[in-house]
Amino acid sequence: MKTNDLYSYENELRQQGISLLCGIDEAGRGPLAGPVCAAACILPPKLVIEGLNDSKKLSEKRREALYRQITDQALAWAVCLVDEKTIDEINILQATFRAMRGAVAQLDLTPELCLVDGNRDPGLGLPTRTVVKGDASCASVAAASILAKVTRDRLMVQYDAQYPGYGFAVHKGYGTKAHYAAIEELGLCPIHRRSFLKNHGPA
Repeated sequence: MKTNDLYSYENELRQQGISLLCGIDEAGRGPLAGPVCAAACILPPKLVIEGLNDSKKLSEKRREALYRQITDQALAWAVCLVDEKTIDEINILQATFRAMRGAVAQLDLTPELCLVDGNRDPGLGLPTRTVVKGDASCASVAAASILAKVTRDRLMVQYDAQYPGYGFAVHKGYGTKAHYAAIEELGLCPIHRRSFLKNHGPA
């Protein structure tokens, strides 16, 4: 995708008089362990960040570089983590919505319109538009996807040191063969999502 294509959706909204657009995305809905993380990001209207894209399409090194650029230049940004115990209690969809609401609540600015990746409205209490594949079609949502992904990945690297043997630094909690093999050998650790691993018994 050309960088300019990523800005066309939001540029059309700005031409309609909406200037404070907030992109919202999450990372970590699918893993077997660790929190879900959501990010909210308001970019300056005329800022163009070269190479910005859906976080899943970028290398770790590129995501880290873009993370620094986004956090330096955004008008406002915030992230919110909801832990694995809460995920088990209220389910991953509701935990994701809670993380999104938490990220927006921490912003220093109140957005005029929130652009949420996906097709579900998280109930932000603000004007909201859901955008399917927004992380690949809207600059601010792509920026939010990078903030969420980098924040969560960094945390999973810390958990790797705290709970060695599971490979969290490599797979970030996703259900790889190596991860399942580690669970079979070591059992569940405190950050595993029990609701995702009902057949694996208590730790």
